[in-house]
Amino acid sequence: MANTLRIKRRVTGVTGAPSTLAPAELAFNEVSTGRILYYGLGDAGGGVASSVLAIGGPDFTPSSISNLTGVITSVGLSTSIASQTGTGSKFVVDTSPTLVTPNIGVATGTSLTLSGDLVVSGTTTTINSTTLAIGDKNIVLASASTTDAAADGGGITLKGATDHTWNWVDATDAWTSSDHLDLASGKSFLINGTSVLNGTTLGANVVASSLTSVGTLTSGSLGVGFTAVVVARGGTGVATLTGIVKGNGTSAFTAATEGTDYLSNASTIDGGTF
Repeated sequence: MANTLRIKRRVTGVTGAPSTLAPAELAFNEVSTGRILYYGLGDAGGGVASSVLAIGGPDFTPSSISNLTGVITSVGLSTSIASQTGTGSKFVVDTSPTLVTPNIGVATGTSLTLSGDLVVSGTTTTINSTTLAIGDKNIVLASASTTDAAADGGGITLKGATDHTWNWVDATDAWTSSDHLDLASGKSFLINGTSVLNGTTLGANVVASSLTSVGTLTSGSLGVGFTAVVVARGGTGVATLTGIVKGNGTSAFTAATEGTDYLSNASTIDGGTF
């Protein structure tokens, strides 16, 4: 008959370690939820170990984490622990862990340098810095927009006593500023590469206007194709005239008729008879 080697064990009763063990003696508690293997550590003399140490088993919890409550987070996985405390306690790994967002913090006064890409998927991104320097020469706003209506109102807002904005307005199909635009000296407003207005001059290509008044004109002329200035505005009402001009009240001037409106140089003035 083969030899059988057994270690000390407890099959009924309570969980927990045996009160004493002999040096190097093993004992296993089989009671439900307390299935732990114990070892007699050291030698106190008289065949008794200095202490009893839990070393393994299905319900074993290392002494360094024997009292746990809360959540274990590792490599983005969340594992719940339901207030497992005391001797013989354990924690159970969640079979359906949820991803958690790592909380990356940097001590005040230190810098964080990323060598790869940074993707932020939150709702609001707040940057508390004095100067934001961006190496990229193109900034894309509303990257998810596919229509002008979706981009409506997008732009830049500078906070102050009131908001100072530069926004795209879909209704007018134009970029719109809430404030004045002040160009530096020597700069102009351009359309398609051509100056239309600067500090002293309208561009040469500005050939039509809806001006209702001008200041004092000191030079210049009326160009070809200019229509007549009406009498009510101090003009003649006609583009060309020949001969002696005759006024007609508020109507256009006309050429006077010889013999009716004036005497020719060949006319005879006769005093008549009596």
